[in-house]
Amino acid sequence: MSPRWEPNPDVRRGRHVVYDLHAHLVFVTKYRRNVFNAEMLTRCEEIMRNVCADFGAELVEFNGEEDHVHLLVHYPPKVALSNLVNSLKGVSSRYLRAEFTDRVNRATMHGRFWSGSYFAGSCGGAPLQAVKDYIDNQKRPD
Repeated sequence: MSPRWEPNPDVRRGRHVVYDLHAHLVFVTKYRRNVFNAEMLTRCEEIMRNVCADFGAELVEFNGEEDHVHLLVHYPPKVALSNLVNSLKGVSSRYLRAEFTDRVNRATMHGRFWSGSYFAGSCGGAPLQAVKDYIDNQKRPD
């Protein structure tokens, strides 16, 4: 008896698409200020989870330290990653600055919470070399 094939839960289906897109995102606070504590990170995760849901994405993993956060996001192909990032940073900044006035000194951060830059890396699936080899080895028609 052969083992039963189990579908990959990360592979999602749309009307005309099958996808499995994950991105590793890193956001750094303005001037790398140490503003996060455990309570603030918990609230930041909650806010970012809601923003992802609004985009039809899923926040798979979240963690951070005093001056930055890491996210692993599973997102649909209709979402422009830059738009998702802008919303994640904008919405979280607004809520965190309003709710944690004792930890976020607007004067020293010049009215900003996050640095203007961010890291985004694609992840998951086969290693890049395996994909290159697969494409390279496709049979060309005669």
